[in-house]
Amino acid sequence: MINWAHVAELYAEFGEDAFVEVLQVFMSEVTEGLATLAAAQSPAEHRESFHFLKGAALNLGFEEVAALCDEGEIRAESRADFIEQKAQIMILFPSTFAQFEQTWRDRIALAG
Repeated sequence: MINWAHVAELYAEFGEDAFVEVLQVFMSEVTEGLATLAAAQSPAEHRESFHFLKGAALNLGFEEVAALCDEGEIRAESRADFIEQKAQIMILFPSTFAQFEQTWRDRIALAG
C-alpha cells in the first residue's frame, strides 16, 4: 500500500522539519485534488484529476492509490466507465493518508 523505503528516502533527504512541511503541502494539494475530482464532469476533467492525484500519490509512495488513479486516468482517456475508480479513490486516498499520519514516524525509526 505504502512504499516505506521511498518515504524513508524522502525523510533522509529533507530532514524532520522540511518533511513535515512537505506532508502539510501534500495533504493540502490532495484535498484540493480530491475536490476537483469530485466536481469533475467530463472525461477530460476526470483524466486530469486522476493524473494529478496519481503524481501526488507517487511522490509520497502511495503505490496502491497511484495504481488506482492510473487505472482511472486510462479509463477516462479511452472514455470507458471510471466511476468505480473515482469512488474508490475518494475513500482510499484519505484513509491511506490517515494510516500514513499515524505510523510514519514509527516506520522511519524502523528504517533508520
